[in-house]
Amino acid sequence: MDLKKQLKEGLLTKNPVLAQLLGMCSTLAITTNLFNGLGMGLAVTIILTCSNVLISALRKAIPDQIRIAAYVVIIAGFVTIVDLLIQAFLPDLSESLGVFIPLIVVNCIILGRAEAFASKNGVLASAADGLCQGLGYTMALVIVSAIRELLGSGTFGGGLLNGGEGIRILPEGAAATLVVMPVGGFLVLGCVIAGAQYVSRKLQLRQRDKEAAK
Repeated sequence: MDLKKQLKEGLLTKNPVLAQLLGMCSTLAITTNLFNGLGMGLAVTIILTCSNVLISALRKAIPDQIRIAAYVVIIAGFVTIVDLLIQAFLPDLSESLGVFIPLIVVNCIILGRAEAFASKNGVLASAADGLCQGLGYTMALVIVSAIRELLGSGTFGGGLLNGGEGIRILPEGAAATLVVMPVGGFLVLGCVIAGAQYVSRKLQLRQRDKEAAK
């Protein structure tokens, strides 16, 4: 288990949103303020980590012919638990995210990591993979949410700070409401992906130069 490598992959080089382009529906739909982005990101991180651990622990007991169905059942169980907990303790978040919490069951990130990693590796490595990929997903959502909220509403920390109204950054009327609409989501996400790819490329070139210097 190479935790440093897994963290780098989760946050940048194999980021679920910024590199693999997975989970686009929820990314574009709920990233209108910081509260939504952070809440969805943490929910996916918890579900991804827990499902990875259980699938890894049961990987030798699950017949290959029904593995996808078994993975979906395991993921659905954790999604139900998280959904009920959010409804009980964070009703505002539950109302804001709506159907996108139950839809985590079919999120490509969760099933993809189960098939590509958890089913082939040990419990600790799978837990680290789920945590790192989940943190990368959360980071991407938080960045997109913060940008869309700032430019589209003129605030920061909506749903979390200042009684839920967020901290006013831009003057009233100065915000571009187009940014919090679907088209704005595509534009902001495209810019963030481009920035992440630029940084990733720079790191790759730097690593290549170091290896060449040796």
